[in-house]
Amino acid sequence: MPKILANGVELHYELTGPEGAPVIAFSNSLGTTLEMWDAQERVLSGSFRCLRYDTRGHGRSATTAPGFSVDDLAEDLNGLLDALGIRRAPVVGLSLGGMTGQALAILHPEKVDRLVLVATAAYLPPESLWRERAEMVQAQGMAAVADNVIQRWFTQPSQASEGAQATRRILLERIDPRGYANCCLAIGPMDLRPRLGAVRAPTLVISGAQDPATPIAMGEEIVSLVPGAEFVVVPDAAHLIAVERPEVLTGHIARFLGAGAGERHPSAVPGNREGDFQAGLANRKHVLGAEHVERSMKNAGAFAGPWQDFITRYAWGEIWGDDTLPWKTRSMIVLSITLALGKEEEFKLHLRPALKNGVTIDELRALLKQCAIYAGVPAANGAFRWAREVLGDELG
Repeated sequence: MPKILANGVELHYELTGPEGAPVIAFSNSLGTTLEMWDAQERVLSGSFRCLRYDTRGHGRSATTAPGFSVDDLAEDLNGLLDALGIRRAPVVGLSLGGMTGQALAILHPEKVDRLVLVATAAYLPPESLWRERAEMVQAQGMAAVADNVIQRWFTQPSQASEGAQATRRILLERIDPRGYANCCLAIGPMDLRPRLGAVRAPTLVISGAQDPATPIAMGEEIVSLVPGAEFVVVPDAAHLIAVERPEVLTGHIARFLGAGAGERHPSAVPGNREGDFQAGLANRKHVLGAEHVERSMKNAGAFAGPWQDFITRYAWGEIWGDDTLPWKTRSMIVLSITLALGKEEEFKLHLRPALKNGVTIDELRALLKQCAIYAGVPAANGAFRWAREVLGDELG
């Protein structure tokens, strides 16, 4: 169990992936350990060096006395990067980890190459709620909050899933109530909003559509304050998106980091088959859905297997991996071209992913009408019918 003394705190960490690859630093949420990033590490460690650590008071990291702030947690991560000789890295944080990431980007902008903020907030009142929660877990243990936490972290259909139950076990068995309580006391008075304008790292903010803990409005607030920040909403997700919707989140991270993670390891640049394939696979599963992609690859057989490899590496790795165009724009281009060419199967395949990438029903309607002018009324008629067949009552 590797540990490092960083900012005066003994932190447990894991560093996996190819030697010499660019590093991604992951910061965990309140009440979890570094294992919450397992799904992201499995995919991204083929092309990146993944640094995960337990926030102080969590898992195998030391519990310290109360009185520290979110800025202090950022200094923990800064000290860990320094101790490992990591000059600069993309930082991905969820909830408390996202607060840590914001503070690090404010305090040490030279350390943050890109910033991915997942299900988090810059301000999370009331402070009294956090004091009460801290007092509860110190008096009654983690069992006092476990059921409520799982209900807020996962949508109702996911609360009985293996991931949710594994998370509950970690909460009960591997989180020190004192460490949890002290982090609650750090969150209560936090207000990063006045300083977010100083963030210079390209920033992606991701919110769960059904997150009661840090709802969409809190993500939108961060976006309004961080210059040039992007915003994505993950459907059918509550708070712990990394566990509940791992492939969707991993796809967003891979896409966002694909064009801006500094010097790339050979496995992460075009020309390395395995690196290209893994990046493309993450993008492809994010857009089209893991079930569809896995079925297509399984059914390909020996004859079509090389074709699946080709489109995964080039269409999804190189083209969809190019960060120049937002994914919403790409979706609208795909729908326009498949409409114009009368490619019903491809149009239908990309229709629901377009909504996931941010295209609204109103924008879809306007797109089809615009295409009617340039591609012809019969083509648009067909597309309106295909949209109805796929989306049904969602169209109103």
